[in-house]
Amino acid sequence: MWSGGKDSALALDRARRSGIDVARLISFYDSATGRVRFHATRVEMLEAQGAAIGIDLQAIPTSWPGMEANLSRELSSLRAEGFTGLVFGDIHLVDVRAWYEERVTAAGLEHVEPIWGEPPEALLRDFISSGGRAVLTCVEVAKLDESWLGRVTDKLFASDIAKTGVDACGENGEYHSFAYAGPVFTRPVRWMAGERRVEAGFAQLDLTGGVP
Repeated sequence: MWSGGKDSALALDRARRSGIDVARLISFYDSATGRVRFHATRVEMLEAQGAAIGIDLQAIPTSWPGMEANLSRELSSLRAEGFTGLVFGDIHLVDVRAWYEERVTAAGLEHVEPIWGEPPEALLRDFISSGGRAVLTCVEVAKLDESWLGRVTDKLFASDIAKTGVDACGENGEYHSFAYAGPVFTRPVRWMAGERRVEAGFAQLDLTGGVP
């Protein structure tokens, strides 16, 4: 289940290293905006990630009210195609995990959580030390100000985010990211920072294909 962010990339890496054959990336995006909800990532940037990883991407448009029905249809389709499970990048949000796990297992698929329950600070260090890099595309302005947009997850970022008191991985919605380099990629994803916008308490950075 691919959001395009660093936690998805780390979960994919962990899953592969454990011997799981991940053959498809599944992404749901807002049909009205053409972007991943909260992450604000354009579909074409998800496609660029899939190409750089070397795994087929299935991007599915949906409205928020239609999410459950669209997910159910996709799960049934995956089961019919012979897939045996889905990998998720959840860390500690019990209600989020439970919502997906109930529906995945009901469809006869295994629900896999490679990074579940690990300390966010340790996960961020693992991602960075492995060569993983992601750019922040969304912040909740009540918790992080707009200056964090465009920051890249490196050692300095890890040090700075630790001083804020927010979840190091942004698991509570403090920030969202776009992964563009690391062990899951065969090459870096090219991106360029675009316009910024603030709406409904979130500041977002648009990314387009370009030179990093």
